[in-house]
Amino acid sequence: MATMLEYIKTILQKVSFDKKLFEKELKKAISLLIPEEVKQLKSWCYEKFSNLYLSVLNRCFYRRKLA
Repeated sequence: MATMLEYIKTILQKVSFDKKLFEKELKKAISLLIPEEVKQLKSWCYEKFSNLYLSVLNRCFYRRKLA
């Protein structure tokens, strides 16, 4: 059985064609995961999507630090 983190990665890959949908799913994912998983997701997202959605990643992960 896949972990929540692996499931979220799959979802993000599937919605990566649409910026707004990607951001929505990323925000949801960050709210669902524990801090250690968020760190792993952050690393993975920057590796996979920084060329497409750097501003989205910065915005979503910066908000997490403030919360």
